[in-house]
Amino acid sequence: MTIVGRYYDGQSATVHTVALHYLAEYDSGTLLIGDAADGSEIARWAASDLYLVPGRRDEMRLAASGQPAGARVVVRGADTIARIRATLPVLGTKQRRETTRQRRLAVTATLALVAVIATYLYGVPLLASRIVGLVPPAWELRLGATVASQLQSSLGGLQICDPDPGSLANRALTRFGQAAMAESGSPFALDINIVRSDIPNAFALPGGQVFFLSALLDQAQSPDEFAGVLAHEIGHVAHRHGMEQLISSAGTGALIGFILGDMTGISVAAGLGSTIIDARFSRDAERQADAFAAQVAHRLEFDASGLVDLLNRVGEDDDFARALALLSTHPLTDDRKAALDRLGQDRPSGLEPPFTPAEWQAIKAMCGGALDQRGTPINVGATKTK
Repeated sequence: MTIVGRYYDGQSATVHTVALHYLAEYDSGTLLIGDAADGSEIARWAASDLYLVPGRRDEMRLAASGQPAGARVVVRGADTIARIRATLPVLGTKQRRETTRQRRLAVTATLALVAVIATYLYGVPLLASRIVGLVPPAWELRLGATVASQLQSSLGGLQICDPDPGSLANRALTRFGQAAMAESGSPFALDINIVRSDIPNAFALPGGQVFFLSALLDQAQSPDEFAGVLAHEIGHVAHRHGMEQLISSAGTGALIGFILGDMTGISVAAGLGSTIIDARFSRDAERQADAFAAQVAHRLEFDASGLVDLLNRVGEDDDFARALALLSTHPLTDDRKAALDRLGQDRPSGLEPPFTPAEWQAIKAMCGGALDQRGTPINVGATKTK
């Protein structure tokens, strides 16, 4: 076999026009590369070392193991390529092996990518509740403080309506929170704050901070309604749902932060201030918080059905308010509504309100709510955003 081609030695830019000869008498054969002009030998490559290199459609590029990385023999023409393939069947065998290897690598890489995506989308959320149990409470407290500071920035500041811990309203909230958490086994002490806001919402941060926004307080028509939603948020604290949500949302970043002991740094907290206020807890988390609220209502002897009454009333608001309201982050699904409705069935009569009239009056007036001539709070509905 004598075929004319081009040879690149891989060490210089010189292109040699060569004549290729196949010598079959040495082992599995040898490809002799000679100068096309004078016939002098330039190189010889063992056929067993040859392999194909990707090239243009109408050319064949040959390389050999043990040669410089850029060393190539290039031939063109369909007839010439067919002759080489027929003379050197080892090339086809190696090409098939390489194709099979590449396909296996592609399949393996695809499966690995699918596994990573599945772990991120499903595995981390499923494991989040177990991971939470490994997070030291002190870390969660620091993380909650970090998220609170982010909320200060993202919401333009959290204006606490009554910062005096000794006021009648705050003492009533503290008493209620301590009673609600009494049998939970939670390591956290509650910090309940009524915050001035046009958004009818309430949320709990990791570590025990609970924020009840004034627009939602305006919607509450009775102590039972207010206490039901507040107990629900305390339930999220008791079950550490906020921390669970952050781990689930942050995914691998949270896992890395946990491994490195950086649960207050950028690996978890950065950018998650808005996540916690817009957190859409899983149905299981909402059911757990509802059940917690029902247990608190039973122990403290108030009407747990007030929770669903307030949620329903918020849901009747205008589209903009509803989009930012408690229902958008705590969706009242049909099954959840049915479960909440059952809380109000067969309840004993004569239940005591969770707050005294004076305490309820003080709570309603914390953010400057309107009062009638007798000093009774007037329900003015959610404040509309202009």
